[in-house]
Amino acid sequence: MNQTLNYLSGFGNQFATEAVAGALPQGRNSPQRVAHGLYAEQISGSAFTAPRAENRRSWLYRRQPSVVTGRYQACEQPLWTSGAASGVAVPPDPLRWSPFPVPGDVPNNPAVDFIDGLSTVVSNGEVESQTGLGVLVYAANASMDRRALVNADAEMLLVPQQGRLQIRTELGRLEVSPGEIALLPRGLAFAIALPDGPSRGYVAENYGSAFRLPELGPIGSNGLAHARDFLAPVAWFDDAPGEWDMVKRFGGKLWQCRQPNTPFNVVAWHGNLTPVKYDTAHFMTLGSISVDHPDPSIFTVLTSPSDTPGTANCDFVIFPPRWLVAEDTFRPPWFHRNLMSEFMGLIRGQYDAKPEGFKPGGASLHNSMVPHGPDAEAFDKASQAILAPHKLTDTLAFMLESRYRFVPSAWAMQPDRLDATYADCWQGLADQFLRTPR
Repeated sequence: MNQTLNYLSGFGNQFATEAVAGALPQGRNSPQRVAHGLYAEQISGSAFTAPRAENRRSWLYRRQPSVVTGRYQACEQPLWTSGAASGVAVPPDPLRWSPFPVPGDVPNNPAVDFIDGLSTVVSNGEVESQTGLGVLVYAANASMDRRALVNADAEMLLVPQQGRLQIRTELGRLEVSPGEIALLPRGLAFAIALPDGPSRGYVAENYGSAFRLPELGPIGSNGLAHARDFLAPVAWFDDAPGEWDMVKRFGGKLWQCRQPNTPFNVVAWHGNLTPVKYDTAHFMTLGSISVDHPDPSIFTVLTSPSDTPGTANCDFVIFPPRWLVAEDTFRPPWFHRNLMSEFMGLIRGQYDAKPEGFKPGGASLHNSMVPHGPDAEAFDKASQAILAPHKLTDTLAFMLESRYRFVPSAWAMQPDRLDATYADCWQGLADQFLRTPR
């Protein structure tokens, strides 16, 4: 892939882009005859009658329509499961996973691409009712060679932790590094190459309403993630002949067919249903400049609303480098129990509430009403600290917060993956009650 890529700026914008001059029709979406002998095809990411502000669709002008394909057959990938019903009984305990292993890039090592390297860690909701999400990790050492994935069940939020992802989509190309994210719409074909070799990261498979920017409320017109910092691809097409293996996620199952042509044959497109990338370094972090620790909702990058206002199907939240300045305040997250369930991953550095045990490439789960908070080391340090302004620098964690309880997969609950000592990090929190305060 060409390392110098051009992008279009904005989230949810109406874009128009062409790889060949004159390929985009003017004044109509589907003329009787499209220029250059192309076919017009629409992809809709919302119901036709959705309100204008929420309507998502794009028109594609391609060399062959996507109906030109083979017959699908069942395809096995047992570690990619969907919905709460696919999991196992989950105890009301906080759970933590050590860094997930990455397949080595050595002679005779099996080639594992992005699809084969996906493993569901937790999930909730249900694909057919379009509620909830799955949280997966990918661990791969090979690029997708003439193999493409279409997820008809969900949009996919990709969060690389180790190694860049070069993503070909029907609408163009994205390159995404650790610290950046990519959001790929439901139903759009894509293929992933690994320019840095063995790679690892996280995926949110969102079955519910599409991710969007959160409302800002009292924050005002600025703050959090800015729409202009999301980047969409310009039109690009692959003209290499040959067959492709198409893998489709449909009804919680994988299906596969052999297609006689490339799926990446879109010469021009316009619309607002598009893949995007975002660099979390552009996030405008807000926090207290007086006292007390703000709710983590102040760090929301994207939200997938549910049918209950204020209670998200999923919020994607980050904890980036930031200043801590609050006075007479316990600065790390306090001890808490929440209605919302929280899945966390660590991209780099150290999370301020868990200096012990929570490592980059690992994960933790605190389900609805499961108590959690800073470990004993973090509590002692924060309680005794001199509260001068302090900057957290080498750190980047994220959280997927959902109104539904997360259910771990059988794969995730295996003893060699689950951190059996996690609860020990709170055992040092002794009873320090004094009847007469000092």
